[in-house]
Amino acid sequence: MNRRLSVVVRCLSAILVALGCVGSLPGAANAVAYAQIEGTGSTWSELIVQQWIADVDANGIKVVYTGGGSSKGRKDFAQGSTDFAISEIPYQGVDEQGNADTSNGRAFAYLPIVAGGTAFTYQLKVGNDLVRNLRLSGETLAKIFTNQITNWDDPAISKDNNGRKFPSLPITPVVRSDGSGTTAQLTTWMDSQYPSIWRPYFGKAGLTSYYPKKPGTRMVSQAGSDQVMNFVSSSYGNGTIGYVEYSYPVNKDYPVVKVLNKAGYYVEPTQYNTAVALTKATFNKDKTQNLSQVYVNPDPRAYPISSYSYMIIPTGANDPRMTTAKRQTLADFLYYSLCAGQTKAGPYGYSPLTLNLVKEGFSQIALLKKADPAVDLTDRDVRSCNNPTFDGKDPNNNKLAQIAPQPAACDKQGAGPCGTATGTNTPSTDGGSGGTGGNGSTGGTGGTGSGDPTTGGGTGTTGGGSGNAPAAIDPVTGEAITPVSSTTGGGEVYADPSTVLSADRPGDKKAFGWLSGFLLIGLVLIPGLYVAALRRRPTGGV
Repeated sequence: MNRRLSVVVRCLSAILVALGCVGSLPGAANAVAYAQIEGTGSTWSELIVQQWIADVDANGIKVVYTGGGSSKGRKDFAQGSTDFAISEIPYQGVDEQGNADTSNGRAFAYLPIVAGGTAFTYQLKVGNDLVRNLRLSGETLAKIFTNQITNWDDPAISKDNNGRKFPSLPITPVVRSDGSGTTAQLTTWMDSQYPSIWRPYFGKAGLTSYYPKKPGTRMVSQAGSDQVMNFVSSSYGNGTIGYVEYSYPVNKDYPVVKVLNKAGYYVEPTQYNTAVALTKATFNKDKTQNLSQVYVNPDPRAYPISSYSYMIIPTGANDPRMTTAKRQTLADFLYYSLCAGQTKAGPYGYSPLTLNLVKEGFSQIALLKKADPAVDLTDRDVRSCNNPTFDGKDPNNNKLAQIAPQPAACDKQGAGPCGTATGTNTPSTDGGSGGTGGNGSTGGTGGTGSGDPTTGGGTGTTGGGSGNAPAAIDPVTGEAITPVSSTTGGGEVYADPSTVLSADRPGDKKAFGWLSGFLLIGLVLIPGLYVAALRRRPTGGV
């Protein structure tokens, strides 16, 4: 009996080993092999990147990302200590401090990954009430961040706000102390649009990722977007203004400046206004971004300081850090990020990448397969891409730009300002004159407000649903979003199935259905046979 049991066990073990070998063979019917990848860089992009990492984790795609700023990301990648980096600016050749800023010979490509608007969040109080509907022109902002406008009662600020007066309060600009892509985005815009203001302050033309802080001024430096946001919103932050990605004030429920665009409207960087602006983004020969037409986009909805960050990916066939499994992890993570992951961009305060940027992203993903033909890119293209800005069957139709609402009449230069609060990630409206007190962003004309109109009403009423402010809009369907109620009785809210990642290739599920079945049979059968054999063994002497 022992001999027969031994034979059975060896046979079943051999079957299981063979099935395991089948499961490791290459081909469409095989599970994708993944290996953990690691990256560093942009804090501007970090909030949504961390969400994508959490989304794909259950599918075996393991990604570790640490912020630290764009400059750190580029340096780590160049030193070969990471598998990818995220940065708002490309390698500069030589940085502001005279140090080399190159990939150190490591082959790479720039891939558009996160789009958004550089927002100006601030704390300005009239009495005890926080102003939530501030408007500023680009020229006024440039002068604030070069210490030419230093008090909130400046006539230029009053003019931008259609004659409203603000308290005599010193302005404290809050800038980044670390090498920051957000700083680079801001200074690129100022250098392009306001060179006569920026260049004398900076001492030369061009951008910088290390903001120059002049001695003897009120300017304050903070490391990372989160610290800038925390400083501005702190109990001692009255009078401050800083620059961060729009997602930070949205998640903090804090106001942002409405910036004057080329069409003469003051707009904030909602997902819609940013997406519209980025339809004018083009590429330089080295695949870096050219935002010159984004800054002056004539569409009334366009937010002028819209941009996107790059993922810097390794493309060398002999890259010492890369394996087929790592490249596959990177490729599938990028596919999710460019496609289904973009459906989450809007709620987080970012903007879904537009078609022109997604197409460029796919051309860069293809370089991973060029470096290693074993990388599987089956069904990884624009046609299968669940991105809310376009339809894969009609990719030239920009869905998000079509449903993006036009600015309210009160946002036009010389009118208003609107009473609705900023930083809510919802479109501005003509209604809601109560501002923050009247909850005008959700209550429409019902929020009339009874307080000082400079601060938005303070004690205004909520509107009761009769106002004309639009409901939140689904960026995929263009329909108004209704609250999700639980159907299980336990309060669960189920994820939108369109956002769920599937890393399966054709045949994956079929192959692993029968494979897992055989494995299960083996695991159940072997112990059963062993127990049965023990029961049949004769008792007594040896």
